[in-house]
Amino acid sequence: MRHQGRSTPSRGDSHWPLVLAAGFVAALALASLNGRAPLSVVGLYAAASLVAFIAYAQDKSAAQNNARRTPENTLHLLALAGGWPGALLAQRKFRHKTQKASFRAVFWLTVIFNCGALGWLLAAPGAAPIRASLGSA
Repeated sequence: MRHQGRSTPSRGDSHWPLVLAAGFVAALALASLNGRAPLSVVGLYAAASLVAFIAYAQDKSAAQNNARRTPENTLHLLALAGGWPGALLAQRKFRHKTQKASFRAVFWLTVIFNCGALGWLLAAPGAAPIRASLGSA
């Protein structure tokens, strides 16, 4: 007899988070190659995503072993700091933090806020000094 959880897709089985994360990373890389985004911003997102991915992996392991957990606020801060693509990948890979509606709502708010801040950084005339300090021409 097949396990019903395996035969019917759940929220965690959706491919759209992977598509979203990959599309964001590709767009950011293209913006950097075209001189529209500082390369340091790409590096920041890569590093933050790696840290977020590792934090989710450790938290999942801690949850399974009744060990000390990573506070949800820490996971949200990592997403807000640019680690949301890695967090999305980790949520899918580890099936972690995908069922708690309040966590998901705050997570998506951090994604929206982060993308808005990035848009401001890359487009606003007032952000030119910040872009220059990050290595943009």
